[in-house]
Amino acid sequence: MLIGLIIGVVAGVLQFWMLLKFTKAVTGGNLDNKTVFLGIGQFLLPLAVLLICAFLLSDALLWAAIGIVGTLLLCGIVRFLIGRK
Repeated sequence: MLIGLIIGVVAGVLQFWMLLKFTKAVTGGNLDNKTVFLGIGQFLLPLAVLLICAFLLSDALLWAAIGIVGTLLLCGIVRFLIGRK
């Protein structure tokens, strides 16, 4: 249970970081190969993490998904609140 949550939190933070870099690059007009890689990677990261959990740690699958979603929500809310100042 705890290992799945830790995996999910790490994957969620990594996905949020990739999404943040991707959106900054796209809105700034810097569309290059790295930006495309970040955009595709941030969509495929949760799929890869959840597939690995499904095959190797089936008991941790639900907790990994909860960790990813919860971390993305929390990071988004914190980023929004910091940006309002």
